[in-house]
Amino acid sequence: MKPIAIIQARMSSTRLPGKVLKPILGRPMLWHIVHRLKHVTALAKIIVATSDQPSDDPVRRFCSENAIPFFAGSENDVLDRFYQAALIFQGDPLIRITGDCPFVDPKIVSELLSLYQKSYADHIGVATGAGAIYLDGGRFPDGLDAECIRLSALEKAWREATEQSDREHVTPYIWQNKGIFRCQVLKSPKDYSHMRWTVDNEEDFQLVTNIYENLYRDDKPFLMKDILNYLSQHPEIANMNSAFIGLEGYQTLWNKEE
Repeated sequence: MKPIAIIQARMSSTRLPGKVLKPILGRPMLWHIVHRLKHVTALAKIIVATSDQPSDDPVRRFCSENAIPFFAGSENDVLDRFYQAALIFQGDPLIRITGDCPFVDPKIVSELLSLYQKSYADHIGVATGAGAIYLDGGRFPDGLDAECIRLSALEKAWREATEQSDREHVTPYIWQNKGIFRCQVLKSPKDYSHMRWTVDNEEDFQLVTNIYENLYRDDKPFLMKDILNYLSQHPEIANMNSAFIGLEGYQTLWNKEE
């Protein structure tokens, strides 16, 4: 195995433009994601996959200035961008991370890779986000998203997927076609689907910033359990973005007939 993490990051968010480079404790959010992933010892490399559009010049410049390997490809065909990055950096399996998840948990990503090693799965997703909305419990907080993908499965999706949503969101063609691909889910021992830790708007960003200000240490990443403990003591912080829970629009990515 040569597992690599590929972080999808671009500046053109409609609700919170430039969010991937918004500063948290003086460093861009993308910096924090990269450095949290560096605590996953099994990863051979951490890559940023951004677009080749002028609007993403700041992302490419950030990567260059911080010695972070990156690939610049299609803005809207993210499946192609992700696949081309995987080929260039020769990774297999691939850990998919999105640039709106600044709490990516090294322990959970390590568990994801461990489960992959023990299985014959083509795709294993952390139970959160679009692929988990119909699970009966066992969901992680939204924002701890991570997927482990076999390169051959990604290539098949790249060759066969034609729907715009499949090209834009990379993996729906895989996890919606369980008759073709071997799929598994890493579930949480307790359901946390009522928690939102992703960054899609200003309220999300304020919640994330508050947690970083109280938990961040240079030498050790805070984990899901640390965030849960902090929020249990400060429920008013957890409520900062509660109005957006359940409004992610994941249903549009899930075909219940599959």
